[in-house]
Amino acid sequence: MPDAEMAALLQAVLDEVCADLAPFDTATRERVAARLSNRIRSGRCSVDDLKQAGRDALIRAPTMWP
Repeated sequence: MPDAEMAALLQAVLDEVCADLAPFDTATRERVAARLSNRIRSGRCSVDDLKQAGRDALIRAPTMWP
């Protein structure tokens, strides 16, 4: 579980990256949040790394194939 400072950073990045999404588009917000969480687990947790991961999650739609 991230500490309070990291949780606040993740929330701020999520809100910024998803600012243009419709409020009811929770599936996309969840995908972005999952990508941010994965980036944190990989040890790459600078603000720029997190923002890039969030933008990548918005650009690359999930598929069933690798």
